[in-house]
Amino acid sequence: MALTILHISTRLIQGGSQENTVLSCEGQAELGHDVHLAYGPIFGPEGSSFDRANDFVASNGKKITMHEVPNMVRQISATKDIKGYFELKKLIEEIQPDVVHTHSSKAGVLGRAAAWSVCKRSKDKRPAVVHTVHGPPFHRYLPRWKNAIYIASERFAAKRCHVIVSVADAMTAQFRAAKIGKDEQFVTVRSGMETEKFLNPIPTETREAMRAELGFGDDDFVIGTVARLAEHKGHDDVIDALGDELKANPKWKLLWVGDGWWSERLLGRVKEMGLSDQVVATGLVPGDRVGAMMRAMDVLLHPSYREGLPRTVPQALLCAVPVVASDADGTREACLDWKYLDGVDESEATGILFPIGDAQSLRDGVEWMFAHPQERKVMGERGQAMCTEMFASGTMVGDLEAMYRRAMGLAK
Repeated sequence: MALTILHISTRLIQGGSQENTVLSCEGQAELGHDVHLAYGPIFGPEGSSFDRANDFVASNGKKITMHEVPNMVRQISATKDIKGYFELKKLIEEIQPDVVHTHSSKAGVLGRAAAWSVCKRSKDKRPAVVHTVHGPPFHRYLPRWKNAIYIASERFAAKRCHVIVSVADAMTAQFRAAKIGKDEQFVTVRSGMETEKFLNPIPTETREAMRAELGFGDDDFVIGTVARLAEHKGHDDVIDALGDELKANPKWKLLWVGDGWWSERLLGRVKEMGLSDQVVATGLVPGDRVGAMMRAMDVLLHPSYREGLPRTVPQALLCAVPVVASDADGTREACLDWKYLDGVDESEATGILFPIGDAQSLRDGVEWMFAHPQERKVMGERGQAMCTEMFASGTMVGDLEAMYRRAMGLAK
């Protein structure tokens, strides 16, 4: 049975949450569902996912119907939030979806409240209300008062949805530890991605072709990051931990893929240290070129301070690139470190984990990868095999399909 599905996302910038949402929309349109996507105003240096979603046409001719919600903004604003709630409620009443699926914190709170209000007043108990946790809005780096607001908002919203989807088991654990929702509401659905683009490169995007394009030699050791140049992504830690190593090893190179508010300051630090010739900063890269950039790397370094499940990690593994990563949130569910994690065997290892913000352990992990080329090759190949099915977009869409039927049953 074809469904009418409304996804709601705060901003359609280029990012993991947005990619997950757009892939869900595309897969559901391919299945014959009528898919709508509501979003707030888009701005910032991160790039936009709007064109991809807006231009998509499924093989059956279905498109994604786009709806801008002018007052659904990321920052807290009492006036705009109230207006955004009523804009969403009006949209839901007009579309009459079978399922409303919200993503990210602001869209999650306003969207669930609006959808729940419509559901409870409708004779047929529509829509079923679903929310995906891509990453918790509350975390250790925020003031206590702000965390209290976020947690209270999430508790409020959890009472106004039928199912809460976590992209990683860590998200469920964090929400339940904060007394948000009920155990029976949560289900884990891994964040899907276009695995074929990472597994099967076109001739101009092979490892050899990309290293030549980016100016790396065959004997360079390329340490890559794929992340916004922004707060909590750990680029300062990379400079602090590896600055002396880079100066001592001219063949060591950093590849920074991404752009952000901190770009000028970070690249200024690189210049002051005399490392500009060893750091390649690509700026913003289209999503379909991320895998190409990753294939130029010998190791992916992901020093983030907070995550949901960082898509960068399984994407690198899909390219057979091993990972050195901070133990942030759901990262350990893809980066398996047998020395760091209980219950992981050496034969399962896909990378190295280090405590968040630990510069010495970051450096040790990268040095180990440099000194063990054969072992890191095996780790990458093992990670590729693990992630191929686990993170396929088709797997995610199929799991969501089953979960929607469950949510609709709960709504009745």
